[in-house]
Amino acid sequence: MVGDVSAAEASAALEPSLAEIETALARARAALLAEQRPDGHFVFELEADVSIPAEYILFRHFLAEPIPDELEARIGAYLRRRQAGHGGWPLFAEGAFNISSSVKAYFALKMIGDSPEAPHMRRAREAILAHGGAASTNVFTRSLLALYGALPWRGVPVMPVEIMHLPRWFPFHLTKISYWGRTVLAPLMVVHALKPKARNPRKIAIDELFVAPLEEVRHWPGAPHQKFPWTALFAGIDQLLRWTEPYFPTSWRRSAIDKAVAFVTERLNGEDGLGAIYPAMAYSAMMFDSLGAPRSDPRMVQILAAIDRLLVIKEDEAYCQPCVSPVWDTALACHALMEAGGDEVAPRLRAALDWLVPLQVTDVAGDWAAQKPDVRPGGWAFQYANAYYPDLDDTAVVAMAMDRAAGGWPAASDRDHNDVTYKEAIARAREWIEGLQSANGGWGAFDSDNDREYLNAIPFADHGALLDPPTADVTARCISMLGQFGETPDRNPALARAVGYLVKVQEKDGSWFGRWGMNYIYGTWSVLCAFNAIRLDPGRQTVQKAVAWLKSIQNVDGGWGEGGESYAMDYAGYRPAPSTASQTAWALLGLMAAGIVDDPAIAAGMRYLARAQAGDGFWKEERFTATGFPRVFYLRYHGYSKFFPLWAMARYRNLKRGNQPSTQFGI
Repeated sequence: MVGDVSAAEASAALEPSLAEIETALARARAALLAEQRPDGHFVFELEADVSIPAEYILFRHFLAEPIPDELEARIGAYLRRRQAGHGGWPLFAEGAFNISSSVKAYFALKMIGDSPEAPHMRRAREAILAHGGAASTNVFTRSLLALYGALPWRGVPVMPVEIMHLPRWFPFHLTKISYWGRTVLAPLMVVHALKPKARNPRKIAIDELFVAPLEEVRHWPGAPHQKFPWTALFAGIDQLLRWTEPYFPTSWRRSAIDKAVAFVTERLNGEDGLGAIYPAMAYSAMMFDSLGAPRSDPRMVQILAAIDRLLVIKEDEAYCQPCVSPVWDTALACHALMEAGGDEVAPRLRAALDWLVPLQVTDVAGDWAAQKPDVRPGGWAFQYANAYYPDLDDTAVVAMAMDRAAGGWPAASDRDHNDVTYKEAIARAREWIEGLQSANGGWGAFDSDNDREYLNAIPFADHGALLDPPTADVTARCISMLGQFGETPDRNPALARAVGYLVKVQEKDGSWFGRWGMNYIYGTWSVLCAFNAIRLDPGRQTVQKAVAWLKSIQNVDGGWGEGGESYAMDYAGYRPAPSTASQTAWALLGLMAAGIVDDPAIAAGMRYLARAQAGDGFWKEERFTATGFPRVFYLRYHGYSKFFPLWAMARYRNLKRGNQPSTQFGI
């Protein structure tokens, strides 16, 4: 699938003219502007695997909360459509069978009313049993099954709520795990302490999904990332807790539950929900329900409303999103529109940026402050509201967009209105980002120095994503912001340490790992943009290795692609995958950031984008190109194929017309 020089040259022979590019840009720009909301922002669907909509069905039946028949039927249609040829449900489009998502999807469909003897259910059951059955699922799935009485609690690792009493110096503490970890575990520990039984009004069971009688199961699956000696240590601790937990003082448990409830209540986040992510919202509702809160309790009302706001309901299908991405979508759309230009863009851009301004969090010191108490807040969250958990990636991208609009894109500048407001917001964002740099020079997404790797070995962390350590892509974005603001490594020691971090974590083949986008293409694009922003010599070996790697993996159709398989523990180098518009755009933007413009690889990539553009001005992209948790949870941003290809084509046009080797902007 991966092409060679001759393939790129052959495709380059059909390089689209600038007039053709301009026509494609006009269509894509008009299509994107048509998606702008009346108040100025952009938001597109954010789709994950079937686990979230399946869990939504099971959650509502746990509470015995009625779901309208029409909605339940539409979710069922969605789940059936996503069933793969292997009989189960993968973690991403065209992916391999996954036992956990398959069990949840089967359970949800049976709950909806699908007969176990229906052809699609028989195929699913056969595939599940062939892969070890429901007892082989991951910890969070087994936890859900235990709540339904489908599996004994001994199949779930012990996470006693008394953890809430541990001091910060203890090896495990909520402040030492990721934001998503603490917002899920705090309510989940209460639920596990109380062990409520799902109401399950239809009395649905899934005994047929188990290979062996549950009373005979003594060993439950772990995860490939969990290694000796940590596994042995934590397994021993788990066994000790299992023996001693029944004897914990009642008063101690009661006060621990009170602490967990206080933690959750303080962060409920109105109708945007705890952590603004589905799992935390669902477990917070289960927690209050287990404690006896009625449906009229304002907290329950808020949580249930927040969850229902995640639903995407279409004419014939429906599903539940894991969260929403309005700040991210709006900021990236702004960058693409500024790159594309056009008279109609300026007022629409101002509306988008003005929508972002009041969403900056300046009055709440979130959980990040436990590690950095002297830093003033100043970040943006990913969602509409998530004040305790702004993230550095969004903040850097928003700040760069405002900076470009106020100073580097005169058509968007309004001296009487925008510039002062934007500059104040930018200064506060920069202060917050610089304050959250980790000790190794990099930046994580939500916290600093959240990198105690031994915690991923605890039995409850079989997803391997309990932490939020510095990553190349987020670090690159923060460097890009500082570089766009005029900072250089020779004048800024913090920036120099960050560049050193990126050089250190570069892969042997020249690429960089992409934590939040799929995968090495995303990471490499991010870093090459950062190096361009700080004016790193493109002739340096670190840049040239990355350029060579990107060229070497270009597909024969001129595009680029990469799948979720690239996150495998045994990854040994790039694995060919079909081209996608968003990944092609990242590769092109990365190469252009390295000064590569008049090159067969660029020409071939532009030809791919020109050919792949659909009649509506966008690009069709069914494959997943983003990441929630590597190897566990993947994402499909519906906006990525709408703004990234537009962005890449516009940059190509601008560089060709301006006769410049690279852009002056951070991304």
